[in-house]
Amino acid sequence: MVLVDTNVLLDVVGDDPTWADWSQRQLDAWSLRGRLVINPIIYAELSMAFARIEELEAVLKDGGLNVEPIPHAALFLAGKAFLKYRQRKGAKTNVLPDFLIGAHAAVAGLTILTRDVGRYRSYFPSVTLVTPE
Repeated sequence: MVLVDTNVLLDVVGDDPTWADWSQRQLDAWSLRGRLVINPIIYAELSMAFARIEELEAVLKDGGLNVEPIPHAALFLAGKAFLKYRQRKGAKTNVLPDFLIGAHAAVAGLTILTRDVGRYRSYFPSVTLVTPE
């Protein structure tokens, strides 16, 4: 399974002039290798691009994307990673979506398809990332 980050989906949905082609090619390629999934955090972030839930649900269905729950172990790991971030003088004071997404991938052994690598590489080095780099 591949956990698809919000930015990749927004590239395609919004037809981003720089990234839509890369993101669509990656979605197509990875869908042939296995299931494409998102989690509730990604779902919530993606929902901002749609006026109605039915539109979002249709995009997920058409794209073959399934919503997977975040395991409790991943939620715990996200909190610990966020604590480490704060101890390193990270500026954000709320639990960031990237920590929840990264921890989910780490605990479930998922690859993340993303263009945003900073926190994933720093706090979840065991997670395999598929990026434009």
